[in-house]
Amino acid sequence: MTIETLDDLFLHTLKDVLYAERKILKALPKMERKATDPKLKKALSSHKDETEDHVTRLEDVFEILGKPARGAKCDAMVGLIEEAEGLMAEIDDKETMDAALISLAQAVEHYEIARYGTLVAWAKQLGQSKAAKLLQETLNQEYGADKALSKLAEKRLNAEAA
Repeated sequence: MTIETLDDLFLHTLKDVLYAERKILKALPKMERKATDPKLKKALSSHKDETEDHVTRLEDVFEILGKPARGAKCDAMVGLIEEAEGLMAEIDDKETMDAALISLAQAVEHYEIARYGTLVAWAKQLGQSKAAKLLQETLNQEYGADKALSKLAEKRLNAEAA
């Protein structure tokens, strides 16, 4: 696909983030299994449920645009997931693992926040108000997940790992 317009870029980025969300859905159960802190396990499980909603919303956006909901390989997410898998394989200490899992999950959240923030702005610019509203809902959830992970890390898990 040649990208010549903001519409093209918007569609390309939607495909990228759809791929990323689907990749995250596959990675979250493994991260949840590796977590030992009950609150972290719950946060990862909750985010898996939210991520399923994100995929559904993205599919709705594609429908609004009259385009098929097909992902396009997201090299950034592939890299983040590979990094997570490699790091998880190297850690034996449970407290260190929990701290690492939060760090890894936040790297993913920050990528998603950047993408969804851009998509919301572009949707508004392109007059796609329904798409912008759906994308904003997901962006708000991503901010919430990031904040919850920070709170968990700062209140307890980073200190336990230290």
